Amino acid sequence: MIKKSAINIAYFLGSMAILIALWQLVSIITKAEIPSPVSTWVVFKELMVEPFYDRGPNDKGIGNNLFSSIGRVFTGFLLGSIIAIPMGMLMGASKIGMSLLNPIVQVLKPVSPLAWFPLGLLAFKDSGGATIFIIAITSLWPTVINTAFGVSSIPQDHKNVGKAFGFSTWKYLTKIVIPYALPHIFTGLRLSIGIAWVVIVAGEMLSGGVGIGFFVWDSWNGLSLEKILVAILIIGLVGLILDKGFNALQNLFSWEGK
Repeated sequence: MIKKSAINIAYFLGSMAILIALWQLVSIITKAEIPSPVSTWVVFKELMVEPFYDRGPNDKGIGNNLFSSIGRVFTGFLLGSIIAIPMGMLMGASKIGMSLLNPIVQVLKPVSPLAWFPLGLLAFKDSGGATIFIIAITSLWPTVINTAFGVSSIPQDHKNVGKAFGFSTWKYLTKIVIPYALPHIFTGLRLSIGIAWVVIVAGEMLSGGVGIGFFVWDSWNGLSLEKILVAILIIGLVGLILDKGFNALQNLFSWEGK
C-alpha cells in the first residue's frame, strides 16, 4: 500500500513537472505575454499574505472568493441531488417512469448553463440565487442517469428475495434497491460535482459580486494575468480534491472493492 501511494505521488509530481515545463515554454514563445510560472508564483505568495481580507463588496481576498464559490457549489449540488436521486430511482424502477421522464432528461441535459441564467434571474431576482439555480439544473443529470441505470440493473434474484419475504415498499427500497444502486449513485454524484464546479466559474462571471469566477473576471479587467493563472490553478486543485473525495466514497460503497 505504501509503495503504491509513493508511486502515485511520483507520477503526480512528474505530471506537474511536465505541466510547468509546457507552461514555461508557452511563456517563452509568447515573449512573456503569458506570465511564467515564476512570476505567477510571486503573485500567488502576495495573494496568500492576506487571503481573507474584506474591503467592500467587490474587493475581497482570494480565500473569501474561493469559499463563497464552494458554498454555492455545494448548495446547488445538494439541491440538484435531492431532485436527481428520486427521479433516477423512479426511472430505473418503472418502465412508465422511464418513458415519461427520459425524454425530459434528453431534452434538458444538453442545455448550456448560460442559457439557464436569465431564467434564474427572473425566478429568484438575485444573481446569487440564479447561480445556485444553474448549478442545480445542470449538475443533476449525471446523477439521474447513473441512478436510473443502477436501479434498472438490479438482478431478478434480488427482486425475488423481496417478494419471497414480503418486503414492504420501504423495506424493499432500503434493503435491496438503495444498497445495490449506491455505487452507481456515487458515480453520478462524482460526475455531478465536477460539472457543478465547472459551472460556478461561468455563473459568477455573469453574476459578479464575490466568488472565484468573479475573481477571474475582475483580474482580467485589472489586466492581471498572473492572478488569472493563480485562480485557474486553484480551481483545478479544488476540482481535483472534490473528484478524489467522491472517488473515495465511490470505492467505499463499491461492491467490487469489498
